[in-house]
Amino acid sequence: MERREFVASLVAGGCAGMCVDLTLFPLDTIKTRLQSPQGFYQAGGFRGIYAGVPSAAVGSFPNAAAFFVTYECTKSLLGAGGALSPPHVAPVTHMLAASLGEIVACLVRVPTEVVKQRTQACPSSTTYHMLLATLRDEGVRGLYRGFGSTVLREIPFSLVQFPLWEYLKTLWSWRQGHTLYSWQAAVCGAFAGAVAAFVTTPLDVAKTRIMLAKAGSTTASGNIPLVLYDVWRSRGLSGLFAGSVPRMTFISLGGFIFLGTYEKVRSSLLQRL
Repeated sequence: MERREFVASLVAGGCAGMCVDLTLFPLDTIKTRLQSPQGFYQAGGFRGIYAGVPSAAVGSFPNAAAFFVTYECTKSLLGAGGALSPPHVAPVTHMLAASLGEIVACLVRVPTEVVKQRTQACPSSTTYHMLLATLRDEGVRGLYRGFGSTVLREIPFSLVQFPLWEYLKTLWSWRQGHTLYSWQAAVCGAFAGAVAAFVTTPLDVAKTRIMLAKAGSTTASGNIPLVLYDVWRSRGLSGLFAGSVPRMTFISLGGFIFLGTYEKVRSSLLQRL
């Protein structure tokens, strides 16, 4: 990857992440409270809908930037030659690039997500106090509680979203005979995001439960199958898909803003650099 492509991916990814996280934060809060063990209203209901937003603001730029730099670099390396360079295996390249991107991004995302979700589920506290409480009770390790479940949620999500996004862009571009406009890439991103969001909602429920669980509890240990079984036993299928509507709405709108902004900013930077 050339230096100008690296810089363009870094800046565009960071800008896209901030646009989504700050614009759609209330939907994320609602989703978290619907999935919390104590229930929606006990977790705050519609009060303090921006609780935890400082954590999202701090983490959104480096998180998204890390993902897209890794994604674009991996695509470039895998597509440069060898078994994964032919067009017919492009989906495999996109899957591998997106999976690696998610693993790298989670190193930034998980600590901010832990603090954000705990603040969302306890709006009487502040982001700063929740961060101090987590470090005091569990140390730095506590900030990475749910890392495995987050990665196991994000990789299947990316395996669905990004190959579908790239395929829809290619199909639409081929049908109209020229490269897509930014808004068209955004529409493809919205559709791909909604599909991926619904399919992976149970994993998101497990991730939320693990992050919100009391330290030392069985749920806090991060055993995803056990957490999903407990949710199934206590709340049935509706529990496994709790928060699916705001999650799909968030990610569909987020995909439109995120991928559309990324395409627009990246293409603009590449023309100027």
